Parts: sequence; C-alpha cells; structure tokens
Amino acid sequence: MSEVAITAAAYEVMQDGGVPIKTWTRGVPFEQEAKQQLKNISRMPFIHKWVAAMPDVHLGKGATIGSVVPTLGAVIPAAVGVDIGCGMMAVKTSLTAAQLPDNLAGIRDAIEKAVPHGRSKRLRGKRDKGAWCNVPNDVTAAWAPLATQFAVLTQKHSVLKNTNNINHLGTLGTGNHFIEVCLDEQERVWFMLHSGSRGVGNRIGTHFIEVAKKDMERWHIHLPDSDLSYLPEGSEHFEQYVEAVDWAQNFARINREVMMARVITAVTQALGTAFEARMEAVNCHHNYVSREHHYGKDVLVTRKGAVRARQGEMGIIPGSMGARSFIVRGLGNAESFCSCSHGAGRVMSRTKAKQMVSLQEHRAATADVECRKDEGVIDETPAAYKPIDKVMQAQQDLVEIVYTLKQVVCVKG
Repeated sequence: MSEVAITAAAYEVMQDGGVPIKTWTRGVPFEQEAKQQLKNISRMPFIHKWVAAMPDVHLGKGATIGSVVPTLGAVIPAAVGVDIGCGMMAVKTSLTAAQLPDNLAGIRDAIEKAVPHGRSKRLRGKRDKGAWCNVPNDVTAAWAPLATQFAVLTQKHSVLKNTNNINHLGTLGTGNHFIEVCLDEQERVWFMLHSGSRGVGNRIGTHFIEVAKKDMERWHIHLPDSDLSYLPEGSEHFEQYVEAVDWAQNFARINREVMMARVITAVTQALGTAFEARMEAVNCHHNYVSREHHYGKDVLVTRKGAVRARQGEMGIIPGSMGARSFIVRGLGNAESFCSCSHGAGRVMSRTKAKQMVSLQEHRAATADVECRKDEGVIDETPAAYKPIDKVMQAQQDLVEIVYTLKQVVCVKG
C-alpha cells in the first residue's frame, strides 16, 4: 500500500500498511528515514489505534525520537531507549536579572564544580570526571530509597552489578544533557537541567534490548527492524523489564532532584546571598513507558523524546544552547495521547554538525550565553537543531506556553 497523506485538524496522517501515523510536523523538517521508522512501528501487531509523531521527530535507533507509541500486551525496549527516564527539571527563583553579576563566569564555574559532568576519554587509573569518586552525603541519602530495589535487580540481572549507579546519581552526563540559568519574560531567574538514568539506566536498556532480540530469534519472529524486538505481556522478561524500567525512571527523577539542589546551593554561594528557590517547579520524563488509559483501553504508552501533556499538566520544552525554551501547560489532546514534543529535535547528526558548522559560527550563535565555545560542543550548536519557534507553532493544539525562558548560562558535559 502506498503512502497516503491526509490533512486533518492540526496534524497530518500517514498510512502505509499499518495503523495510521499522526504527525504534528507542519512547518518543520521531517526526514524520510524517520518516516520509514514510523511506518515500521505502525505495522507492529499490538499498536493501539495509531502512532503519534511530535514536531521534533527525527531518526533514532530502532524507534523514532519524538514518537508516542501506545501498545496492548507488549513493550518494545528500544522504543524506550537506553537513556531511560531522561527528562527535564526547572525551578523558578526569587532572583531577578538585576541581581546577577555582569560577568556570569563565576556562576558557571560554581555549577560545574558542584555537579560532575562530561566523561574522561581515557581514565588510565584516574576517576571519570563525570562520576563521583567519593560519594557525598547528600547523594548517599538520595540513594537510600533506590538501594533495596537495586539489590533485587542485581540478583536477577548480574550484568547490573558493576554499573555506574550510586556514583552517577547527581551527575549530568554528556551530549545534549545540560544545566542552565535562564531568564523569563519578567526577568525572573530560573534554573533548568536535562539528564536521565545515566550509566545504570543505559545498562538496563541495553540488556533488555538484547533480551528481546534473543526472544524474537527463539520464537522465529521476523521484524522489519531487529530493534523493534518486543517483550509480550505475561512473559517473564516483560515483567522483569517493567520492574527495571520503573526503577530507572525513579533513579532519573531523583538524579535531577539531587543536581537541582546542588545548583541552588552553588549559585547561592557564588552570589553570596540567599534567595527563594522552587517557587514553581517541574520535573518530567521524556524517555519512558507509562500505564495509561486511552480510547477505552488500558495501554502501555512509550514516549521516546516526548512529554506527557494531560490537561493542566506542566512540562518543559527546551530549545538548543542558544535558543529559547518553554515551560508549558498541557491541553490534554487525546489525538496525541496527551503528549507534546520534548525539545527542538535534531536537524543535523552530530557528525554532520561538526562538518557543517564552524567554531566561529558556533560562537556567534551563543554570543550572549556564558557557555563552552570550543570544538567539543559544536555538535550541540543551535544550527544542529530545528527552529524551536516553528516546533512550538506546530503543536499549538497540544500545549499552551506559560513561560518563555532564555538561557544566560549553559553547562555542557
């Protein structure tokens, strides 16, 4: 069956032999490779109603980033991905722009010292700069509610024993993970950060993706893409995966909480003045699986690069390290399974960005931000991402903008 595009409401519909694919992509780039991934997903036999694609949709591993996949009786581990529970946290403070120093390098330095970030390329017996060497007391306390269940998981899955777990709690990571100081329209200061379940979550995701692939081979199930290997509900591996994913999602949420507390303390010390924080706060996943009720069925909803946006639910949609970000309120659009985008979405691969964008162009694009301006972050330069304003325009029926934020400090690993 050939692809058919149908214009409907604020989204468009593709259908190519499977369930419909509803895409909120008007006015934003949407590459053919990502469309093919969505078509592959749509042909899976357990998809409930349709697949939804957010305006930041782009090519991913196995499943498309920016996709919402509701399933009945099965889950696809690669559709959740390996950065399980990755998401955003933002807090509004009582600080105003006038209370910040003209030179923000000291604030950036304080945050970088408070939160391990990045990764050492060659350890040679030295600790990874992105992990704790001596775990501090606040991290130990935050680990306590995670420890018992982690012990249960390691008994069932020995591959998890030698992972970065407690020593990655309260750490940022690399790539598109960041910590920012932002200003809203009223010149109020916000802190915002992006990270997930770090090394231990990656190991959980990788392990169960391989488990699902082996199950498909054993059951002689042939798929259009091996990364769409799934775990059927009722099977031992399904229950084990759901248990492990739930733990990783809790780890990710607590990870963001620990980092945010450290950012607040670091900025307080750098400014030498106390201020009220958490006047408003949002902490949301955008790589996860959740049990929800949609169109008369209890389903598993996998959001890979998408945020839940139920009626009145708050979310965060960041731009790039030189663009605006948005605190949003969900409109509860049932057609998207109450979802919205998780950011701007890449328009260039990391390799292409390094080939296409010069250091001079990156520095110009981030001229008003206290951040890294070296070749190591060109893959995160604003030009590597879709225009955030067009992304927001394409999902006006999914969320309403509550605050518009512009970063003045950005910490990258």
